[in-house]
Amino acid sequence: MMKKRGPDFKKAVIELDKCPLCRGRAVIQGVFHELPCDHCNASGWVAAATGEVLALDELVTQLSMRLQAATRQIEQLRKVGATGPAAAYLDGNRLGAGGTNYTGD
Repeated sequence: MMKKRGPDFKKAVIELDKCPLCRGRAVIQGVFHELPCDHCNASGWVAAATGEVLALDELVTQLSMRLQAATRQIEQLRKVGATGPAAAYLDGNRLGAGGTNYTGD
């Protein structure tokens, strides 16, 4: 059996779930005011597998990884162009007068 030295080469993604106490809101209702949820460190997220709170440095890392993945997904969805008849109207084909878009209408 080989002993492990140093940190992992790639950070493991921990599945997150909404906090069961605050339901992902990060605050709970006190008598008069909303108070930070102590169960999830006022983040609204816990580890999905165990339901336990993550350490703050681990939580920041995991949320950053989720944000980056969501940003990549948004960029991919923006790159998807129109298809069908709408594509002729949105893409410039430079066949019109002065290099403008010509649709044949």
